[in-house]
Amino acid sequence: MADYEHHSYDVIIIGAGGAGLRAAIEAKQRGLRVALICKSLLGKAHTVMAEGGVAAAMGNVYPEDNWQVHFRDTMRGGKMLNNWRMAQLHAQEAPDRVLELEEWGALFDRTKDGKITQRDFGGHRYARLAHVGDRTGLELIRTLQQKAVSMDIDVFMECKILRLLRDDNGAVSGAVGYWRPTGEFITFSAKAVILATGGVGKSWKYTSNSWEGTGDGHAIALWAGAELIDMECIQFHPTGMVWPLSVRGILVTEGVRGDGGVLRNSEGKRFMFDYVADMFRAETAESEEEADKWYDDHTAGRRPPELLPRDEVARSINTEVKAGRGSPHGGVFLDIASRRSAEFIRRRLPSMYHQFMELAGVDITATPMEVGPTCHYIMGGVRVEADTAATGIPGLFAAGEVAGGMHGSNRLGGNSLSDLIVFGRRAGMGAADYVEGRADAQTLDVAQVQSIIDESLEPYTRETGENPYDIQRDLQELMQSNVGIIRTGSELDEALVQLEALKVRVDNISVKGGRVYNPAWNLATDLPAMLTVSTCAALGAQARKESRGGHTREDFPKADPEFGKVNMVLSQPTGSGMNADVKLDPQPILTMPDELKALFEEAK
Repeated sequence: MADYEHHSYDVIIIGAGGAGLRAAIEAKQRGLRVALICKSLLGKAHTVMAEGGVAAAMGNVYPEDNWQVHFRDTMRGGKMLNNWRMAQLHAQEAPDRVLELEEWGALFDRTKDGKITQRDFGGHRYARLAHVGDRTGLELIRTLQQKAVSMDIDVFMECKILRLLRDDNGAVSGAVGYWRPTGEFITFSAKAVILATGGVGKSWKYTSNSWEGTGDGHAIALWAGAELIDMECIQFHPTGMVWPLSVRGILVTEGVRGDGGVLRNSEGKRFMFDYVADMFRAETAESEEEADKWYDDHTAGRRPPELLPRDEVARSINTEVKAGRGSPHGGVFLDIASRRSAEFIRRRLPSMYHQFMELAGVDITATPMEVGPTCHYIMGGVRVEADTAATGIPGLFAAGEVAGGMHGSNRLGGNSLSDLIVFGRRAGMGAADYVEGRADAQTLDVAQVQSIIDESLEPYTRETGENPYDIQRDLQELMQSNVGIIRTGSELDEALVQLEALKVRVDNISVKGGRVYNPAWNLATDLPAMLTVSTCAALGAQARKESRGGHTREDFPKADPEFGKVNMVLSQPTGSGMNADVKLDPQPILTMPDELKALFEEAK
């Protein structure tokens, strides 16, 4: 039997980005024993890559903005597939969460009269993104991290969680993982577990996600018996770098377009105007008249078409490239140089200026950027209860990108950071309430732990076998080509066949050397999660025979009102893994109360 380090807490939070840190702060304030577990180093979470701002209807730039308009924008951006209660709580509570960050030391950019200033972003009727230049995510992490450290919250860095543990009553009782630098195993017992593990983008070839985005949280929740929803709804951000290839996919913030940047094709034409009318008629509106009203609402004040919701912009870029009007390296041009002064660009977009200068040798104050769609965010995730962030498994909670429902089929820019702090706090509250109702400490199921450890070590038992990097490459190529920005039924059918073949290959991985600093073994432990979330995305995309938000079917190009009434719910038997069959069950979306439905009638 292997030796392993063990720790016991009231609450453990897996993931130390914005949602994880905010959850830890909330649980610690309730007097609980709390631990943060992060796959990377503290402060390196993917949240730092969120550049544009935090969406909150504070009304500092447009006094007429309010939570009702933000709620309506969020629901319409998500094509009404959202959990309405999550969207409501998010819109109502985001301003207080931003002010809380300011109280804790966040240094937001200001208006001339000293208020927190707010910028335009796609899909938002009013300028409502509080920001710190184009480094807002970094400021959010810095502020929350400083607050968490001041509270003496225990942190386990470079620690990868393999599986969740459950007790005899079916409640979550802890987790099993290992230290990435040494390969030594570690176990945690806990009365509650909060998942805040982020996204799944590393299963695609071109992605803005960092190396951590392998879908660990989605997979371990599903394997433990929790449900996932709408995994087919994946956002391809319109603007990622396309050149050089070594940096392809790295995010180019929507703040460039919010500050005046425009999209041009190889002919120099500002092509987004060509797509406006057709897009809105093809989306989820019940009638053409409703679609036209939606467009009128969202172009009040001559809002530029570059600030349409991300799914529309990404599809437009994709169409221009396919039509042969793309840039030399397969994207389009994002031009702010001809519209703003060099001083303005360097002041408002310092990270973008340095990113292109250092990585691509491009001075964005003088030259357009080459950009194209990149896998950026998954709207689908673990199914949670809105007010508490609780999953269907007792003791398991989820917040941030790993949780599904808040964004429907398409997330508006800026809603991610406010999602983290609103529902990170609510997950901390929900977990604390749950823990306070439990008197006994959790005990460790030694047999369960040993089985998980043995499974993770199997690659070392094979003299010959598959190279994990070959499998990763083939998976990313498959997902990019078959489950990418535009999908067809035949390609999705083929993807599911190939995914099953890849699972067989994962079961035959061979790894050499020891466990100390062994990146091949680290990847071998990531691949089961990557295959699991990829299968869920392909299954959902196969079942949703329509186009809606971040899910586009070339063979079903219109939105179908019947599919707009259901979430695609995915489940597996408790204690299963990568090779177990995933069940897909379309279930009705939550019914919105009449007082919120009235907000959409008022806007017509």
